[in-house]
Amino acid sequence: MESTLDPVATLSDEDCWALLNANTLGRLALSVGGEVDIFPVNFHADGKTILFRTAPGTKLLEIAVHNSVAFEIDGHTPERAWSVVVKGIAKPLESQDDITEADTSPLSPWVPTLKYRYVRIHPTMLSGRAFQRTEEPER
Repeated sequence: MESTLDPVATLSDEDCWALLNANTLGRLALSVGGEVDIFPVNFHADGKTILFRTAPGTKLLEIAVHNSVAFEIDGHTPERAWSVVVKGIAKPLESQDDITEADTSPLSPWVPTLKYRYVRIHPTMLSGRAFQRTEEPER
């Protein structure tokens, strides 16, 4: 990320992907029937898509009903903070070739449970912002 004096800066797509590639925990937002759910998921970004694993349950059911999703990561240091939002289409991997390829990714569950279903998010929109963490200006 480029340093800037502006307290809020828009990140380039390249900066957004660099942050996605450097992180492994994000939040998946789904909406079905007017209800919104948010799930923490560990993930792998390959510079084009986002891959996560899950077990059968709410996430897969909601994606089957409405596959438009939002995905968000953020982080901070004492001097800076940042946030990246990806909107896209989530598709469970079905073909054995896709699953075999996903098995070679550096993605493994953080919780020792069986999560053998892969879902890939194909982005339709990517945005990010970086923030300088300084003193609040005088009013």
